[in-house]
Amino acid sequence: MQKQEFENYTKEILDSSIMVHKDMGPGLLESVYQYCLVEELKSRNVFVEEQVSVPLFYKGRMLDKDFRIDILVAKEIIIELKAVEILLPVHEAQIISYLKLADKRLGFLINFNVPLLKSGFKRFVNNY
Repeated sequence: MQKQEFENYTKEILDSSIMVHKDMGPGLLESVYQYCLVEELKSRNVFVEEQVSVPLFYKGRMLDKDFRIDILVAKEIIIELKAVEILLPVHEAQIISYLKLADKRLGFLINFNVPLLKSGFKRFVNNY
């Protein structure tokens, strides 16, 4: 994927997240925001997958553990959703881990439990 394509998807993800936040408001369950954001992105003809499994490899062996990405956009961009009072370092470690384990270059950590969504929208990169 070219850098401009990443930027175009970034705009769609941010705009869609803002639309969901405006319509639904803060204070709901994370799963509510996931369903709504997926629907909003699909309505914009963005290819999305939900609860994508990411296996864990160590020294070339696949271990009996996998992780789940909330939303994967265009098979390249990870979205991890939260609905928490405050984002903690463990939430950032989660998105960074997913980026590395899935070998993806761009991800977003979005906390919908904020008055203004821009303050809950964080971008993360991995060899971008």
